[in-house]
Amino acid sequence: MSSADEILDVVDENDEVVGQARRGDVYARGLRHRCAFIQVRDGEGRLFVHRRTPTKLVFPSLYDMFVGGVVGAGETYDDAALREAEEELGVSGLPRPVFLFKFLYDDGAGKSWWSAVYEVRCDLPVKPQVEEVAWYGFLPEAEVGRRLAEWEWVPDGLSAYSRLRAYRERGSGGSG
Repeated sequence: MSSADEILDVVDENDEVVGQARRGDVYARGLRHRCAFIQVRDGEGRLFVHRRTPTKLVFPSLYDMFVGGVVGAGETYDDAALREAEEELGVSGLPRPVFLFKFLYDDGAGKSWWSAVYEVRCDLPVKPQVEEVAWYGFLPEAEVGRRLAEWEWVPDGLSAYSRLRAYRERGSGGSG
């Protein structure tokens, strides 16, 4: 089964399931769905950053400071976060990512999804999926900050990153 054939839950503005559709149809028709974003740090506190492959259905060849992806039909955000982090990093036995907050991403042009943001520490040697990741590295946060203006980043990841920084500055939970 190709990723375009994967079945996703379609959700409303309150993140309630209102139906199901193939991933390719969800993207083509701009249906609201669910995604998990996981910020990964190594033992030195550096962020995992990668460039997506040119074959990705959404945001091909752009940089991202999160791993993650869509939540499958009937799957929880928590389960998707662990599955996606292990798949994209090429590891098993990763600690369960810690949920931080959820927000509705909307680019104003028909792309909208509920986005659950997590964090996890990965002390395991990573071997990212070649189908998903064209380049990767663990970068100090200051370098990520410098690269924000230099590299072309996935827009939903930039939104999640901005919200995560504000969340950490607030020092409190809740929806962003």
